[in-house]
Amino acid sequence: MRKLENSELERKSISDFKQSQKTPLILILDDVRSLHNIGSVFRTADAFLIEKIYLCGITATPPNKEIHKTALGATDTVSWEHVENVVELITKLKKDNIITLAIEQVENAVFLQDFKITSDQKYALVFGNEVYGVAQEAVAACNGCIEIPQLGTKHSLNISVSAGIVVWDLFQKMNWPK
Repeated sequence: MRKLENSELERKSISDFKQSQKTPLILILDDVRSLHNIGSVFRTADAFLIEKIYLCGITATPPNKEIHKTALGATDTVSWEHVENVVELITKLKKDNIITLAIEQVENAVFLQDFKITSDQKYALVFGNEVYGVAQEAVAACNGCIEIPQLGTKHSLNISVSAGIVVWDLFQKMNWPK
């Protein structure tokens, strides 16, 4: 095996990215404190052609040098918007027939491996604060919740790790790219 050179990876230009058909996923970051987590989620969103990121509450927005350190330019490719109130955003998305799902440990959550997608359906995934998770009001506003099973002594994952796991899983289930 030989490691590929960057020139061999056939990466999209920014304009090609913006014109590409997007994966029908929206990511919502609510009250995420870490600028590095925000940047990492942008990079994941770029990697999987995610449609949009909403940054809610205290979540910082680009341009920001600390976000840029981990995003590595993904803030220039992935569409994003700041919305102050996550519950109002969830309500709006649901009115637009987008299924909203909190990624959280709650009663009656569906384990990620058991979650079934509906073809031609758009989903919005809500990720919460590093300490408190997704706020109860946001959980209650969503259509449902997905839980990432964890078997160790800790009961949480870093938000950027959670986003990567869930995005990858749903990306595969959507048989993307089509």
